[in-house]
Formats: sequence, structure tokens, C-alpha cells
Amino acid sequence: MKNYIKKIKYITSTIALMGTLLLQAQEITGTWTGELELEDMTLEMNFNVEEENGVYSSTFDVPIQGAMGIPIEKTEFNNLTLTIESEEYDLKYIGELSEGQLKGYYTESGKDYVFNLIKTVKTLPGDTSLPSSDEELREIAALETSSFKYTVEDFFEKPKLSTFRISPNGNYISFRRKDENGKNNVIVKNLNTNEEITAIYEKEDLVRAYFWKGNDRLIYLQDKGGNENYHLFGANPDGSNNVELTPYDKTVVELANVLQDDPNHMVVTMNKDNEELFEPFKININTGELEKLFKNTDPTTPVSDYIFDNDGVLRAYSKLKEGKYFENFFKNSETKEFEFRNKTDFDNNDLILAFDYTTKNPDDVYLVSNTESDKYEVYKYDMKTNKKLETVFKNDTYEIDNMVISSKNRNYEVDFYSYEGAKKTLVPVSKFYKKIYKRLTKEFGDKEISILSYDKNETKFIVHISSDKLRGIYYLYDLEKNTVEELANMLPHLDEKDLAEMKPISFTSRDGKTLHGYITLPKAALNGEQVPLILNPHGGPFGVRNSWTFNNEAQLFASRGYATLQINYRGSGGYGKAFQISGHKQIGRSMIEDLEDGVKFVIKNGWVDKDKVAVYGASYGGLATLQS
Repeated sequence: MKNYIKKIKYITSTIALMGTLLLQAQEITGTWTGELELEDMTLEMNFNVEEENGVYSSTFDVPIQGAMGIPIEKTEFNNLTLTIESEEYDLKYIGELSEGQLKGYYTESGKDYVFNLIKTVKTLPGDTSLPSSDEELREIAALETSSFKYTVEDFFEKPKLSTFRISPNGNYISFRRKDENGKNNVIVKNLNTNEEITAIYEKEDLVRAYFWKGNDRLIYLQDKGGNENYHLFGANPDGSNNVELTPYDKTVVELANVLQDDPNHMVVTMNKDNEELFEPFKININTGELEKLFKNTDPTTPVSDYIFDNDGVLRAYSKLKEGKYFENFFKNSETKEFEFRNKTDFDNNDLILAFDYTTKNPDDVYLVSNTESDKYEVYKYDMKTNKKLETVFKNDTYEIDNMVISSKNRNYEVDFYSYEGAKKTLVPVSKFYKKIYKRLTKEFGDKEISILSYDKNETKFIVHISSDKLRGIYYLYDLEKNTVEELANMLPHLDEKDLAEMKPISFTSRDGKTLHGYITLPKAALNGEQVPLILNPHGGPFGVRNSWTFNNEAQLFASRGYATLQINYRGSGGYGKAFQISGHKQIGRSMIEDLEDGVKFVIKNGWVDKDKVAVYGASYGGLATLQS
């Protein structure tokens, strides 16, 4: 009987303990909020605690920064004490649960702050009645009873093959191929044997970019766990010797100069020694050995825009002052000292594009600038004397988009300039490039032509072709054989004959400003029918613009009978300094009027039904949607 009573007491105690633990778990799970009193501000912060099978997890929110649901690595709840800790974000919170509150301390970067929290019900920001419910969306979708040649998914399918490159010796091409799990691995193909091998597996982490560094090394950027702290890796073309070259915590690596003439090194910038500041390093691509090239020590005036010559020598940099202008410095080739060159700002600026190795003066550069003009122009410039030598390219209507200089093989001659007007326009300069461009335009007509990669001897080229009706096709152009071979169609299931034209338009705003944009018209509109219109403002708003290109959203709408209007309103990029400045303080004012004037223009042209106009957008385009 005594044993029976003991057993009953043990079971009762166990049930009571389990009940207490369950009750405590219920008390701690949910959203806890408080105001954190920092040295110079008060910051609202939330911790969202969950429990499943006795295992706790949490995320945190900083609403004023728009940061929501950020995962935290460690969450524990023992003896009424909650411990939350993140090594990645260098924060820790310890609070004791008492009378429905958490009372404790928050630690960040070695500093402790009193931080007490109360439980709250987490709600979505804004008016939650505005978005359509899932049920309402299903009802709307059910209204469509027509059948179409292409599904919605057809327009948004990710390419199975992409990012083609060629090795310096021209014996291999590489590309990314999507596997059955949606991972874009890097494949290397032998052009002589057609043998393929997977050199880089994407696995769980995104490979941001890759390229050839010599014939025996592939270099790539990859993050860890989706944290966007991209690190540098290297692998041999057969997949061997795949190593991380920058194994540093809380560090982001960015490319600065690949040093084409140095087979073993390149220049990167990273915030290795100070999370707030990026500094340049010369790195060995086989061992990861580092050499710091410059010290960036003052977060109040951070150094940016490091400019290196072809030997990896730092020749210029800029300092951001007061968050609104730049002090630019250049290294004198004789004294080897950095000297102040000029002061620029976000509206009046210049940038060194390349060093001019066609002259004997080591201080001659190609400078792109709008300090003396409305549009960005390209000068030859002597940095030592700080004098403009000559203007080599300008356009009266549009700003320069790109400039490409050849390698040492052809004595660094300029191959071409390009600018973006209604379409991207390429201006060949060198005799060599004129010959290539003539051959490719004969093959592909008025489609956009981009040379993405070529071998060291410039005999084989990876070419990308695209248009408003074509997502893109990769080709291998052999200069010696004069052949063009298709490598991959990015969206082969979409037939160009079925797709809609993206038509460039221009009109005058109500205050006399010339505006440009595009309208994508379904076939019914081309046959004289007035169709429904969708206005799609671009994001930004400053410096960004719409372009003549394949737009899957506009093509989807056209396939369903809708026209899509995209306007480069004042403030958009590419049209010069005055046009961009004219958008200052005009969010919700003249920018919106430009969109309205664009709608009136296409209505006047008889393409659309004035009573059936909708608007949608993202980023600033979303704000413009709410203001329209």
C-alpha cells in the first residue's frame, strides 16, 4: 500500500510539474515589446518567441527600420528566465518572467541597457482591410474563363541555363544550370570533347557571381545561410581544390580589380577589421593570403570608390563628408603621395573610368563627369595637373551608359561607347570592334547585342542577344571560323511571334517638359480596339528608369488583352542632371502629374479605354500607386 501511495504521489507530482512547464511555455510564447533607451535615441524592439516540443526559437523586429522577423540563433527559457542571443548581430537579452513582464538587460556591442518587456498581440502594419483576402483573390481568378496559349508560370519561369563564360585559352565554356532542386550549379564544358563536369555546387547558399581567373581557377562569391555576407571562394575547373578564401565572420567581400595580368592575385574590399568600414586587400586566389593596401579608419568620413591601376596599385579614392559631398584624392605618380583633387556631390560628380595606357603620362585617365555639363561626358584628363585634355564622347540628349577598352593585346584602344535612349545604342570605335559589331548586327538585326566574355586571343566570344520579345539567347561567335553557334535560349517555350511589342513613346508634360516611356500593346490594340490600360510606375524614384527590354509582367498582361504603360517621370536617370534635379521635392506632386499626363497621351492616341485604367507598382512605384 505504501508503495502504491508513493507511486500515486510521484505521478501526481510529475503531472503537476508538466502542467507548470506547459503553463510557463504558454506564458513566454508570443510577442514581447519594449522601448530600448540607447545613448542617442529610443528604439522600439520586439522579440517573437515560439515553442515546439520543448524547443524554443525566436525572431526580433525593429519596426522603425522596417526590419521584421529576423531569426536569432539561440533561445532558451529555464527557471522563468528567457535568454536570447545572436552572435551574428552581436546582441543578447536576459530577462526574468515576473507578473506578466520580462525584466532584464539588453547587451549590444559590449554595452548593457535596462530593457523591460510586456506581452502584446503582434499585428500587421497599416490598414489590414485594404489588401484583398485569399478568398477574394480566388473569386477574382475564377472570373477568367478563357484559355490561353501560355500560363502565368510560363512568363515567370527561371532560365534553366544562364551566365555563360569562356576560359582564357578558349578551350572551355562555363555556365549555370538549374538542377531539380532549383539550384544553379556552375558547369564547365570542354569544347573539344563536349565533356561536362560540375565545378561549383550551389547547395543551400546562393552563388552571387563567378568568373574565370586564368585557365585553372574559377572564383565565386557565396553567402552563408542567406545572410548576404558574401565571401570569396575558389575552385579548379574540375571541381577540386574548392576553398573559402575569406573565412571571416561578419564580413562582406566585394570585388575591386581582378588584375587580369596577375594570375595569382586580385583586389577585393571588405569590412574585415571594422564592420562599418570597407578596406582594400590584395588576395592570393589559391591560398587566401592577404595584403592590406589602405587603412580606412574614420567612420564619420568613410573612404569609398577605391580606384586601382592594372598593376593593383591604389591611385585614387573618395571620402564621403557630412553624408552629402565627396572629397576626391589622387596619387601623384612622382611624389607617390595622395593629393586633394576636387570636391563633388551627388548632383555634380565625376569618376575615373580607366587609366589611359596609350600615352606615356601615368597620370592620364578617362574621366566621366557632369561637373561642367548637364549630361555625363567622357574626357581624357591629366590628374596631376587636374586639367581636362579633350572630350572623347558626349550625347546631347542622353548620358553615357558604358565604355569598354581593349586589353594589352591591342594596346588598350577604346572599343566602344554606349548610351541608353529609347533603346540601348552602341557606338563602335576601334577597327577591330567595328568588324565584330558589323558581323553580329548582320546576323541579329536590331536586337540588343552584348559581348559577355572572350578568350585571351580574342578569337572566341560569348554573345547575348535580347529584345522586347526575347528574354535572351547565348551564342558562341568564332571570329576565325566566322561562325555563330547557339548555346542556350533562356525561355525557349515563348515564341517571339506570340509576344507584344514594347513601343517607345515621347510626350510633353503639362508644364512643358519632354518625357519618355514605353507602352506594350496587345494585338487587339494594334487592330484598332481600345483596350484596358495598366500603369506601372518604376521604383526609386531617383536615378532609376524604365528600359526597352523583355518585361515578363508586361508580356503577361498583353497576352490577356491589357496594355502596359511605363513612364520615365522627372527624376528618372539617364536624361541628365537638370531632369533628375527637377524631380527633387516632387514626390506626390509633379512626378504623379507626369504619370497622369502619360495616361492622357495614350488615351488621346486611341490605344486604350479611358474608363478602364489601373495602376500598380513596387517600392516608390507602390507609393505612386497609392497617390494616383
